[in-house]
Amino acid sequence: MTAFGLVQGLLIGLLVSGSALYAFRKLLPGISVRWLAQASASLNKPWRSSWLRRMGRWLQPKQATGSCGDGCGTCGTCGPAPAAQHDVQPLTFRPRNR
Repeated sequence: MTAFGLVQGLLIGLLVSGSALYAFRKLLPGISVRWLAQASASLNKPWRSSWLRRMGRWLQPKQATGSCGDGCGTCGTCGPAPAAQHDVQPLTFRPRNR
């Protein structure tokens, strides 16, 4: 195998895996956030090295942050979710102009 073939194979593999990751995150956002939170929580432990903890904080999804900073979002310390605002608009029917 030539050097060109090796570089070409690596580049195509990188593009395909990046596209698959992008599609996974777009099609299954709940699972991807959960997996990112689990990976972040496992990397962000006190006994880990500083660069692993920094990577864990970087991987931590914005939706899954708790007040404890662990990243799992399941401890219940996040507080209640804010009430959704409903914009009520009346339905009006108007006759067509002929």
